[in-house]
Amino acid sequence: MASKADRHEVVKDSLGPDDPLRLGVSACLMGQEVRFNGGHTRDNFLVHTLSQWVEWVTVCPEFEMGLGVPRESLRLIGDPEAPLLIAPKSGSDHTEAMKAWSAQRLTELARLDLHGFVLKRASPSCGLFRVKVYDDHNMPNPVGRGLFAADLARALPLLPLEEEGRLNDPRLRENFIERMFAYRRWRELLEDPSPAGLVAFHSAHKLALMAHSPEQQVQLGRLVSEAGARDLSELLDDYGALFMDVMAKVATSKRHTNVLQHVQGYLKGRLDRGDTQELGEVIEEYRLGRVPLVVPLTLLRHHLRRHETHEWLGAQTYLNPYPSELMLRNHV
Repeated sequence: MASKADRHEVVKDSLGPDDPLRLGVSACLMGQEVRFNGGHTRDNFLVHTLSQWVEWVTVCPEFEMGLGVPRESLRLIGDPEAPLLIAPKSGSDHTEAMKAWSAQRLTELARLDLHGFVLKRASPSCGLFRVKVYDDHNMPNPVGRGLFAADLARALPLLPLEEEGRLNDPRLRENFIERMFAYRRWRELLEDPSPAGLVAFHSAHKLALMAHSPEQQVQLGRLVSEAGARDLSELLDDYGALFMDVMAKVATSKRHTNVLQHVQGYLKGRLDRGDTQELGEVIEEYRLGRVPLVVPLTLLRHHLRRHETHEWLGAQTYLNPYPSELMLRNHV
């Protein structure tokens, strides 16, 4: 059985550029036996795959606030916008205790330079989407958000958040991982901000932003054009909020195809006829859903290494947004 000491990890406040990503996670997903029934819901992708690049900070709101293991199950009741956290068997109301604990724990978490957070789906404390909220007639409506998850989203609005269940969807999984690495780069920029640094950051993310939202990529470009003319702190706040909003949009095959063709345009005149035809055919195969994104990207990277092109292309995060060993672009 877990003890209250389990959550007090020795975690330094700041991270260096060579340190792993730091992610918050619902403790049960790491295999800690902190569920209401004394069990866990270990997630193999998180524990065995992502852990190679991650330092985990485990959190279990219900256990850490003192409810113990095992404990009476909880549910959300009442107004979905401001539900109560109730133990239905005893009728105990844990709403205010949870809010008080959340405020304290979030103060601790804010100092730890997190890059993302994976939450337990359907939990009345940790669930991020479609958590059941029971009405006066004891009828559930899947429209709520766990109390801790809601407080976390308000306290750290740019932090990438996701539920473990949604990570079974390949596109949502890739989107979350890409967001985490992008958020880390953004946090690194904020450690030594400058107008020139913002321009370089935006330039390096141009293709990635195009894959998520071409329209908002243009909006971000307009913000960057104000660098040096606006208060830098205010500009960074506006840019950061929009940047993370764009990265949260799932890139579609159509947008990826547009980006691939855009990059292919920079190779015009540098490839012979056969290479040009092959590259075009591979991009079309991807567009039709016959090969995964990694195939045209690998061919593009090959040609970009062989041929001198615009310098900014080699710095594009789109080409290498996260460790290739994660194989997130290998699905059709």
